[in-house]
Amino acid sequence: MRNISERHRGREEALRLREVVLDLGRRRSLRDPIASACEEMQLTPVQIHAVFWLGHDGPLAMGELARRVGTTEKTLTGVVDRLEREGYVQRERDAADRRLVRVRLSQRGEDAYRRIDGLVNDKVAELLALLDPPERRALFRILEKLHDRILSQPALARSGRFP
Repeated sequence: MRNISERHRGREEALRLREVVLDLGRRRSLRDPIASACEEMQLTPVQIHAVFWLGHDGPLAMGELARRVGTTEKTLTGVVDRLEREGYVQRERDAADRRLVRVRLSQRGEDAYRRIDGLVNDKVAELLALLDPPERRALFRILEKLHDRILSQPALARSGRFP
């Protein structure tokens, strides 16, 4: 009986968390801290996210960049084509495996990344300011625990998928 009860409570808690996250997602200012940069920089959200990940993590293979921005490699090819035409990125072949294409930021892309990163940091700081110090510590403790538990499961850490 206890397993059924725990499973039911787990589902209820999952639904509760889902509803809170979805409700926050409905509010543009909370959904995407860089949304305002899209119009200003004349880039699509996928392009902004590609620039962000390349700036944050450095050159990435097309497949890995597609996973980071949540799109297919086919779609990402068009995104990278446009970013390359506008001077934000450059493609380069991997020296060890010429079949592998990496994308890296150009100087213009680096400048855009610094702007996007600043906007993200500002928005996160605004959100954290809504919590008092003990609440922030609790939030970090919970998120770090979740992070560590996901990484402690090799299959989850490799796949990037949650249980």
